[in-house]
Amino acid sequence: MLKVEGLSKRNLFEGISFDVHKGEILGFSGLMGAGRSELMQAIFGAYPYDQGSVYLNGEKLAIKNCGEAIEKGIAMVPEDRKGQGLVLMNSVGFNMTLSELKHLMSNKLLVSERKRSEIIDKYIKDLNIKTASPDAEVSSLSGGNQQKVVLAKWLATRPKLLILDEPTRGVDVGAKAEIYSIINELAMEGLAIILVSSELPEIINMCDSVCVMRNGKIAAQLGQSELTQENIMRYATGG
Repeated sequence: MLKVEGLSKRNLFEGISFDVHKGEILGFSGLMGAGRSELMQAIFGAYPYDQGSVYLNGEKLAIKNCGEAIEKGIAMVPEDRKGQGLVLMNSVGFNMTLSELKHLMSNKLLVSERKRSEIIDKYIKDLNIKTASPDAEVSSLSGGNQQKVVLAKWLATRPKLLILDEPTRGVDVGAKAEIYSIINELAMEGLAIILVSSELPEIINMCDSVCVMRNGKIAAQLGQSELTQENIMRYATGG
């Protein structure tokens, strides 16, 4: 589904190549500052890369911004949920349909409230989002439910590739388990998933294989049988 060849951005990452297939969860691990989040943001169109190629389902992409990435079928749950993932003073329903507004227009001026309500009702139920009402401010929700709203916003776009950057940061144990279950179900349905995480147990237990980054490069790609905390840390630190 995704093929990255020789992707480079000066002072951030260099010579990055990897593949992600349908139904696969590919992990990215490494120490802070290794270039993981910056790489994902470049794939998502947040800023241009200097060299390399990105292919989605066999099509070479020339994405100039995040809007174009969304149209091509790429979705990204960012590391900074409150700063980049949500509009905190707006409602749960507003946030859940924000990325899909263009396709909810009944004409060039009006949003179809029927289609909008269908999406909101579906994902509140499917993701078990605990909220008093779709009209409640998303800031009133717990961290885990806020993260599920971010997930709903991107799943509503029916992506081909889902990038998850620290998807369980700042959520409680119960919400983590729910999010893990959602991720596994999405992979079983055939979605290609990239999971970026600093939590080694999360990376080891959730991923089919893992790219370990160090100093802006992929130091190793480990298969499931090689996934141990010792192996990951050895390549992450160069030890």
